[in-house]
Amino acid sequence: MRYFCLGDSREDLAMAKPYSDDLRSKLLEAYEAGTASLHKLAVQFRVSWGYVKKIRAQQLRTGEKKRPVQLRHGPVSRINADVQAKLRGWLREQPDLTEEELRGRLAGTGVQVAKSRVGQVLRQMGERRKKNSARRRT
Repeated sequence: MRYFCLGDSREDLAMAKPYSDDLRSKLLEAYEAGTASLHKLAVQFRVSWGYVKKIRAQQLRTGEKKRPVQLRHGPVSRINADVQAKLRGWLREQPDLTEEELRGRLAGTGVQVAKSRVGQVLRQMGERRKKNSARRRT
């Protein structure tokens, strides 16, 4: 007999799959037809009462039976295409700028970002922040 602990194998701990849009539509159509109450439909379709309440509330709010479009999570980035263009320009003019100096220049234009965010954006842009190899060694 084999015992499993949490974290033993990712294959054993698969995430739950979302219910299909077809199931969602059938459940809501059955409720609109007056076949049964939401509680009875939850039992009949073998879904939780919380799920049925959620999709019914979404239908009342949006007027749609289909799943609402998922919105982007988290705040919108302050570093848009214009700011990235500024960063590229500064790096072309002066390639040896440090991330802290770039952060200071961004602050001068009104864009406040965390220290680590500058490095993340530079990596996303494909800009390499490497020391100059032609520099003399001590």
